[in-house]
Amino acid sequence: MLEVRNLRAGYGAVEVLRGIDLDVTRGEIVAVLGANGVGKTTLNKVLSGMLPLSEGSVTFEGRSLGGSPITAVDAGLIHVPEGRKIFPNMSVRENLELGSYRRAKPNRAKNLEHVFEVFPRLRERAEQAAGTLSGGEQQMLAIGRGMMAEPKLLILDEPSLGLSPLLVEEMFTLIRRLNAEGLPIMLVEQNVVQSLEIASRAYIVENGEVIMSGTAADIAADPELKRAYLGL
Repeated sequence: MLEVRNLRAGYGAVEVLRGIDLDVTRGEIVAVLGANGVGKTTLNKVLSGMLPLSEGSVTFEGRSLGGSPITAVDAGLIHVPEGRKIFPNMSVRENLELGSYRRAKPNRAKNLEHVFEVFPRLRERAEQAAGTLSGGEQQMLAIGRGMMAEPKLLILDEPSLGLSPLLVEEMFTLIRRLNAEGLPIMLVEQNVVQSLEIASRAYIVENGEVIMSGTAADIAADPELKRAYLGL
């Protein structure tokens, strides 16, 4: 579905991504893993059209996205950003409805009901101001808002960041469930161990480059990964 080739991008004269190649195919959870500051969020911004690429190509379902967030959303590539980016003074329901502003508006009521089935706590808090939710509930809201656009591919940027261990476990269970329902997911995370447990394939990014890629099982067993990320 998603094909990235020789992707280079950055901010002004500072190059952050230095020739990234990666693919996501239908039905997969693909993990993009790396420490803070290696370029993961920059990659997501380029894929969703919020940051221009300086070289290379991004193709989604055989079509160039052209560096436009409108084109990306209309094509069904939906990015749930790091830090949730909800609208705190709007209600939970209003935040969710905004998820279908560009895409899937005719199915808004049906998709809203589906989100409430997946996240019963959001149904309970539908009229509550989003800014008053807990961190875990705000992450549910951010993902639910993404689901409202009927994504063909969902990019999740650090969904476990700032959550308690119990909520992290719940979040990864949810990601597995969404994928089991047929939704391909690109999971961009610092949480290496749990990401590799649910992913089919993975890429390890360091200093703006992919330094390792393969099946999640092979990467999890790689001694270099254990040395670099797990301290073993």
